[in-house]
Amino acid sequence: MTDQNPSAHPTPEASSGERANREAKLEQLRQLGLDPYTAPKFNKTHKNAAVHDAYAHLQPDERTGDTVAVAGRIMAMRNSGMFIDLVDDTVKLQIYTAKEELQGRLAPVMKALDLGDVIGVRGTVRRTKRGEITVDASEIVVLAKALEPPPEKWHGLKNVEQRYRHREYDLISNEESRQTLRTRFRVIQAMRQFLAGEDFLEVETPMLHTIPGGAIARPFVTHHNTLDIPLFMRIAPELHLKRLVIGGLSEKLFEINRCFRNEGISPRHNPEFTTLELYQAYADYNDMMSIAERLIAHAAITATGSTKVKFGEHEIDFTPPFRRASMLDLIKEHGRIELAGLDDAAARSIAKQAGVPVDDKASWGKVVEASFEHFVEPNLIQPTHVVALPKAISPLAKANHENPEIAERFETFCNTWEIANAFSELADPQEQRARFEDQQSQRDAGDEEAHRIDEDFLKAQSAGMMPMGGLGIGIDRLAMLLTNSPTIREVIAFPTLRPRTGASGTADTSGEPGEA
Repeated sequence: MTDQNPSAHPTPEASSGERANREAKLEQLRQLGLDPYTAPKFNKTHKNAAVHDAYAHLQPDERTGDTVAVAGRIMAMRNSGMFIDLVDDTVKLQIYTAKEELQGRLAPVMKALDLGDVIGVRGTVRRTKRGEITVDASEIVVLAKALEPPPEKWHGLKNVEQRYRHREYDLISNEESRQTLRTRFRVIQAMRQFLAGEDFLEVETPMLHTIPGGAIARPFVTHHNTLDIPLFMRIAPELHLKRLVIGGLSEKLFEINRCFRNEGISPRHNPEFTTLELYQAYADYNDMMSIAERLIAHAAITATGSTKVKFGEHEIDFTPPFRRASMLDLIKEHGRIELAGLDDAAARSIAKQAGVPVDDKASWGKVVEASFEHFVEPNLIQPTHVVALPKAISPLAKANHENPEIAERFETFCNTWEIANAFSELADPQEQRARFEDQQSQRDAGDEEAHRIDEDFLKAQSAGMMPMGGLGIGIDRLAMLLTNSPTIREVIAFPTLRPRTGASGTADTSGEPGEA
């Protein structure tokens, strides 16, 4: 029979005896002159899905004389290897080896096979009586010998930490994991294509900075031996990107970049993460809202075929336009407190009475920010542009010409998460210096995340910085939403984990945050 249920697969933790057995089989192959790692190139002609597609017309029990060469990983063997389930990066394909070949010419190879081995197969295509597209093997070549077994077929890796630490084993056994990561990377590809269609130029900027800038965050610190200077891993590419626009490289440019922040780990935070940042000359934050909506909707369609996506118990609608509401109005709506027009002390008093945890020295802007996080963020499920943020928490954003305490800035929230941030960029070098100095004073007072004074950026602005809009989108969180992934670790191929400890090689998972 060709469709028996495969026998249970071993777990990925090989016993010493099992590994020794697999190593012995590898040595047998080498003694036969069949070393997988020195074999000639195997010329694969078809992916598995292409075989299924090309021969979909075959009727049950219909044979062809067509020879194909396929390759992939053995994920099941039945009837002493007579039937093999071969999996590549598309679908499963059944391989059949006739009894006379199994016991004759191909016997030395067949006896050396284990689950997880990578093989190349040449043979003719047919459809079995039970309807399975099958390759009748005339040649089997071992291309890689698995010394560790793959995870059990039906359950994959049970240990969540092991799934992330050994993503390759997770991907071998878990089609859902493969599809999640494929969707993430296709979304990134689609965003690149969208921006190219909008005449944006993709650029690259440094990942090692002499001053961490472009965001309010705690950086990772390293050291350059030759120059004997401290360097900081990039927390944001913003200032370098603006300098490229100022210099006239392009009026519209973007970077899909890796950033690093030495902060907490949670289901929504990884110390190393990916963002898209773009800048457009002669644009403002309203233009950035339009681009954000169209770009995110395009990503949703790429990932799911629709602007409406399922996340947990919610259906999230990314159809433009998104709701727009001011931060102060949202605080009034959800917190029933009014903070507009108050001085620092009055704002602190009202917020504290409403149960908002605020520092005794918090400015009005910090009180507004804390009140928004306390009352509003947990209620923002559908995509919402939160506009009119305090200037005091927006050191790189242009002030509103009607209310100088408010910045021309928005943050886009969805499923209670911030997924985008955008400004009308501050172009006045004198005002920017004053903002930097204010941030530096906060830093001197103990705020480790406050922005430093960046003289190089101020000099760039002094060349004449044109009006500009800027937008940043968190790729990881967007990928979570578009793949219905409850934790950021699902959409990062190799998330940050504690190192393995102990002579036994077991992982120290105590204090691994972000997982129940």
